[in-house]
Amino acid sequence: MPNDALRTALADAKMSEADLARRIGVDEKTVSRWVSLGRVPHPRHRWAAAAALDVEEEMLWPDSVRANVKTGYDREIVSAFPHRSLIPRTLWRDLISGARRELVFAGYTNYFLWLDLPNLRSALRRRAEAGVHIRWLVGDPDSPVTAQREEVEGVPLTPSTRIRVTLDELGKLRDAAPSVAGRFSDRHLAMSLFRFDADMLVCTHLADQMGHDSPTFHLRRRQDGGLFDRYAAHIEYLWETGRDIWPAPPTSSTP
Repeated sequence: MPNDALRTALADAKMSEADLARRIGVDEKTVSRWVSLGRVPHPRHRWAAAAALDVEEEMLWPDSVRANVKTGYDREIVSAFPHRSLIPRTLWRDLISGARRELVFAGYTNYFLWLDLPNLRSALRRRAEAGVHIRWLVGDPDSPVTAQREEVEGVPLTPSTRIRVTLDELGKLRDAAPSVAGRFSDRHLAMSLFRFDADMLVCTHLADQMGHDSPTFHLRRRQDGGLFDRYAAHIEYLWETGRDIWPAPPTSSTP
């Protein structure tokens, strides 16, 4: 995935990739791979690049620095956002396109995904065709939990309406990718979870505030029994206790 922090630091320092390469004694193509492919340099080159750009090394390669320095459970925290709306679209796109095994979208309405991520349906169809297991968990638009949330929010675009938009989009996705699975759950109203293989975005909803205001943590699995595993187990609990959105196909009886 591209290193947007490094690209921004180069722009702020008014330096090109070639300029940085000359400053720290590496090939320009090497710096280009750091930026466009997100390759992580050797420690000595990370230190030199950070010094040349006059920024902290952790700002450019937080994941690598944290993995090398921290040994506790918080080493699974890649980054934190005070509002979900501050998550770069590039991060969503990179996490979705980079998934090779599993994608789970467990927001109560998941409505924002269709607005914020253009061509999401096509991207998910391609992931499904590549063999990625895709699951969706959404709230039941007709449940008492949803009705109560509508009273709390008091907005014209109600949760039930937002859920129905998602269900409509999922229906179109299922037409193109029948392997996509979906279930209703009333047990994740206060927290949305989005899994991309060993990465996860965890959004914790605050009181009567809307989802885009939710503090959000980007986690990456690094150990057994850590934060990632705890939330992954929660996703499986929601799935097991959920109700299928689409009825199972009838089984043929043998004469």
